Order: sequence, then structure tokens, then C-alpha cells
Amino acid sequence: MEAATFALNETHREFRDTLRHFAEARIAPHAAQVDRDGAFPRASFDACVELELPALGVPVEYGGAGADMVTQAIMAEELARVCASTSLTMLISKLGMLPVMNWASEEVKRAYLPRVASGEWQASYCLSEADAGSDVASMRTRAVRDGDEWVISGTKYWITNAGISDVYIVFAVTDPDSRHHGISCFAVEADWGVRVAKLEDKLGVRGSPTGEVVLDEVRVPASHLIGGEGNGFRVAMHTLDRSRPTIGAQAVGIAQGAIDYAAGYMGDRKAFGKPIADLQGLRFMLADMAMKNEAARTLVYRACTLVDNGDPEGELTKVGAMAKCFASDSAMSITTDAVQLLGGYGFTKDFPVERFMRDAKITQIYEGTNQVQRVVISKALLG
Repeated sequence: MEAATFALNETHREFRDTLRHFAEARIAPHAAQVDRDGAFPRASFDACVELELPALGVPVEYGGAGADMVTQAIMAEELARVCASTSLTMLISKLGMLPVMNWASEEVKRAYLPRVASGEWQASYCLSEADAGSDVASMRTRAVRDGDEWVISGTKYWITNAGISDVYIVFAVTDPDSRHHGISCFAVEADWGVRVAKLEDKLGVRGSPTGEVVLDEVRVPASHLIGGEGNGFRVAMHTLDRSRPTIGAQAVGIAQGAIDYAAGYMGDRKAFGKPIADLQGLRFMLADMAMKNEAARTLVYRACTLVDNGDPEGELTKVGAMAKCFASDSAMSITTDAVQLLGGYGFTKDFPVERFMRDAKITQIYEGTNQVQRVVISKALLG
């Protein structure tokens, strides 16, 4: 990617074309049913594994493709354009593996990264709790050292891929008196005693299970402590900085799906004896939708280049928050307008724009609400 213009290079453009054809042929046909059933999109996930998409964000030395962040953003965008739930299945394991890639021992990296890259295993990121969503320092899950093991007890809420994942990256308090500096991070295999107590019945991304994960004195080898004792808060924030741009990409993809469908509908639907695409007021709505999404896409790509370049000027926290916040706010606005453009048809489940609108909402909430993103941005601006 050319940093000055954020123009995609030929490899990126070819990858986008490949992903678009793949998504329309292999993912889109299942999207409506996945949403109706609220079931994990197994056929779509398996298709993604066939194309080796889980490997994109994993380094080559651990069986991955070592793709740059822009390529990963294109994947998230093109999958979300037809099915946000499937897009999320690709994003969540990468989120779970980011602490492993950046902070874990070689032993832990070798244990999990190749399995996730191949699609054999999936991962979840367990940070949020009932009273500790944005307020991470209020975490109640505890980890107590017992010889060569840590014993973890607590409940995590809003966990994506709950019940599907094979390994859970769990944040727990190891020093109750130290607030942020008393949190540590662990890799916990599902078979060690992780239990899913409840799955949520959600508004959107219904094919991606979200649940309450319970750990009741789960024993974890000391070697599976990630980033050192008391360093969990830093691991969590470092991880989210590098994951938020792809949530922005997901939002851009959802919005693009709505724009494309609305544009096609406007050419076919007639009112007052002519296509509604000829009505200037509606044409202007579509133009505004496209402008917002192109601005969001460029901001997302800028955040991705900061990740790829190692964040040389320390701007990633701010720009990543901007990308996630702006793209998701834009997606909510764009998908709402798409419903409006379809009129009464847009309000029915016979057309996908109402699903796009429902799916867009979560992008304003997870990986830090947009209110929290504005706190992050303003803090960076004000010092």
C-alpha cells in the first residue's frame, strides 16, 4: 500500500476480486438462513477454511500466510458485505490469537497458532464481564497461583464464539490491590473445564454465538500465562488497538452491501412511471451513503497501515479508535438509509437491508463502545 494515497496495489485489488466472487458464490447463499436460525455458519466457515482465510493474519513461521493488515481488512470487508456473521468468525480467532502472537512464549505460540491458521481450532477473547465491560479495572474473575498452575474462577460475558472455540484467552485478576496492574492474561483450553452457561438471543450477527463463559476453579499450566504476571491490561489494550481497524472494515463491508443492494433496487423499482433512481432526492441519499463509506474505508486503511508499519509515531490508538468509531457510525446511518430507500420492502425480511441494519449496530458496541472511542480520541488530542 502506498502510504501517501492509501491506494490499493495490484495484489490487494486481485485479492478483493477473488474474495468478492468467493463471497457471492459460497457465503451469500447461506446468509439469510444463518440469520434466521441464529446458528453458527458452519458451511460458510468451512468454505473460508478451504480458501485458507483463517491463515491470513498468522505469521508464516506458524503455518499462516503472514498477510498485511490491509489484506485482512479487505477479507473482513468482503465477507461482511454479504454476511457479517461469517466475517466475525474470521475476525474473532485473530483477536484471540493477537495476545499469543505478540506476548506469549514460543511453546504457547507453537501450541495454538498453527491450529488456528489451519482452521482446525478457533479462539475467543474473554475480557468483558457483567460489571466490567469498558471498565476493565472492575474485573472480578480471579486467578490464584498453585504451584505450577493457576486456578481461575469467574464469569465472562458477551464472549464471541462461546461454545465453538477450542481455546479462550482469559483475563483475570492476580493482584486485587493493584487495579490495572493486577490483571493477567491466560490461554485456557476449552477441555480444561470452560463452561458456557448461556447463549444470547441477539438483534444482529445472529450466526455468531455470543455467550456467558464460566470458569470454576479451572487449572491452567503456569506456562500459559501470557505477557507476564500483572501485564494483562497492557496486553488487552495493545490487542484492541490492533484489532479495532478490522471492526471498522467489517462495518465498511456491511455498509457496502447495503449501498450495492439499494443501488440495484433503485434501478429496478418504478414510481410515477419511471425508476426511482431518476428521483434526485433519492440519488442524493445514495451519493451521501457512498461518500460516508469511502471516507470510512480510507480511515480504516490508514489505521491498518499504522499496524503494518509498527506505529512509528504512536498514532495507532487514536487513529484506530477513529476508524472503528467513524466506520461503525457511518454503517449504522448508511444501512438505515438503505432501509428507507426500499420503503416498506426494506422493513421486511424478504430483503437483506434490514439484516444489514441489525448487523451494523453491534459494530458501534463491541471492542469498545463508540462513546469509549471518543474518550480515547479526545484524550489523545488533549494529552
